[in-house]
Amino acid sequence: MLNPIEGEIFCIDKPLRMTSFTAVKKVRAVLRTHLKTRSVKVGHAGTLDPLATGVLLLCTGHATKRIDELQAGIKEYIADLRLGATTPSYDLETEVDATYEWQHIDRALIDRVLREQFTGSIEQVPPSFSACKVDGKPAYKLARKGQDVEIRPKTLVIDEIEVLQCGLPAEPTLQLRVVCSKGTYIRALARDIGVALGSGAHLTGLRRTRVGDVTIDKCLTLEGLVEKLDAETYVSPEQAAAERLERERIENRERAARMKAERQARKQAKKCDAPPKRISQIK
Repeated sequence: MLNPIEGEIFCIDKPLRMTSFTAVKKVRAVLRTHLKTRSVKVGHAGTLDPLATGVLLLCTGHATKRIDELQAGIKEYIADLRLGATTPSYDLETEVDATYEWQHIDRALIDRVLREQFTGSIEQVPPSFSACKVDGKPAYKLARKGQDVEIRPKTLVIDEIEVLQCGLPAEPTLQLRVVCSKGTYIRALARDIGVALGSGAHLTGLRRTRVGDVTIDKCLTLEGLVEKLDAETYVSPEQAAAERLERERIENRERAARMKAERQARKQAKKCDAPPKRISQIK
């Protein structure tokens, strides 16, 4: 029996071209229907771009308080890059705006650059086409209006980065596996790798395969999750509220009992530590 009001965590494989917020809205709509209430909180733990697929964690009810904790987990991505060309968004959301020579790049250069410049703690400037706030507004809204966006660099950690496929010398393509910290923009990583290789680069595909302990094989498709939710039984909002109230009462009683026991223990300790009373002698 599911208890979305108290809190559930669902793991989905986000489909291509769907925003993370759209996935949240779809799940929230299903839960509202089954619980017969609009008071259902649903949020996601870490945005995935529309052009990315993979692990997306959806939290409901009181489990939304765990979003920061879940977002802090290590992420793993499979990224497809095209060398020799850049786009303003660093992926396929926008058209190519510049091309560069790439014939000088070989596997040895790639391995050296990744090892020396993209392993461990690095500085990264997030993309202009991102949700980073600039003067209180998401940067992508400003960038899509053609405004210049200045975003400060952030420190992040690349735990692992390895080449899975290399199309060189026939094709300027590269597939990487990246294990990294929260806040890493793989689009910006593609941009910076292109620069470090003396060329340009942009992302042509991205799949998130792990968030913390949740791997892609543990995820349902969004359609699969909706089918699962339609087949489930639910704890009603009224029952969830009553059960939570009773738990809080029990916790409060236990807390009061512990505090009382601690006070008595401190009082007893003071008695034991007190110096013995003097007994006056009558001569």
